[in-house]
Amino acid sequence: MKRQPKKQPLSEGLVPAVGVIPGSEYGRLLAEIKDRVRSAQYEALRAVNKELVALYWDIGRMIVERQVAGLHGEAVVKQLAEDLQREFPGVRGLSWRNLFNMSEFFQAYRDHPKLQPMVAIVTWTHNLVIIQRCKDPLEREFYIRMTRKFGWSKNVLIHHIENQSYEKTLLGQTNFDEAVTPELRSQAKLAVKDDYTFDFLELGEPHAERDLERAMVARIEEFLRAMGGLFAFVGSQYRLEVDDREYFIDLLLFHRRLKCLVAVELKVGEFEPEYVGKMQFYLAALDDRAREEGENPSIGIILCKEKRRTIVEYALRDAQRPIGVATYRIVKRLPKELKGQFPSPEQIGKLLDDLG
Repeated sequence: MKRQPKKQPLSEGLVPAVGVIPGSEYGRLLAEIKDRVRSAQYEALRAVNKELVALYWDIGRMIVERQVAGLHGEAVVKQLAEDLQREFPGVRGLSWRNLFNMSEFFQAYRDHPKLQPMVAIVTWTHNLVIIQRCKDPLEREFYIRMTRKFGWSKNVLIHHIENQSYEKTLLGQTNFDEAVTPELRSQAKLAVKDDYTFDFLELGEPHAERDLERAMVARIEEFLRAMGGLFAFVGSQYRLEVDDREYFIDLLLFHRRLKCLVAVELKVGEFEPEYVGKMQFYLAALDDRAREEGENPSIGIILCKEKRRTIVEYALRDAQRPIGVATYRIVKRLPKELKGQFPSPEQIGKLLDDLG
């Protein structure tokens, strides 16, 4: 009886059957095709989302226009929902509540032509969160752009709104306009907020700097999320040796989008001007002794319990290395006295345009 050859799994037999494609080249081919399929799937989903948001915009517009003409009221919208669901059984999104959301959506943006094309770049769910939780048009634009730029989920978006990322970004105190290259400047400004909320640390008052550092490292995932989500942890008490002397950076991070090291110095008291000189020394040493080829110059964050904004402004004015000064707290609200210090609408608009 003739012996049958042993069958090979399909994945093992593909390369020999082709004959002219080595295994490594086949792997690259497969990876490229996978990437292309995923890209097509993403573009298809984006096109579907764009059409869905456009549909909801038009439905909202028609409802609002009829309300102006005298046809209005909850009963009318509920009747519309019943008739539409009967006509299009199985089509989601035609509930009376969502019809009300559509009319609210249209009213939120009908007088803001700049924002109207933007609403289709995020999902309907994201749009609802933004229009219901943000009332200022510039704030809405910020969260639309950031959601698209960083791919925020609904829950991540809500987290950023609750923690006032918009306000904290506008108030940020850095010298990045002078110390960071133009192509990285906007991204760097987004990377350093004015105030951070670490309500997960469970620290008592007062606490020491070492206690603060240990608590952050112990809850490193929450800490990195609070910092903005694009940081990776490199180490704590990161050792630098310069001329036979040792120096230690409290926390060393890496920013994935900026592609640079980020030194974080922790201060449990009020900001002092001399902190900037020390941070400049750390950044110079990091760039010479720790920065890898292809990485951008390091950035410093001085994280204090309190700061006086004018003193920070003077301290950063002549600093050559990119540094931001921020505060931290364990409660979620931004101090009311800072809300009057926002940039002008024109300056905010320019920052938003730079985000792309």
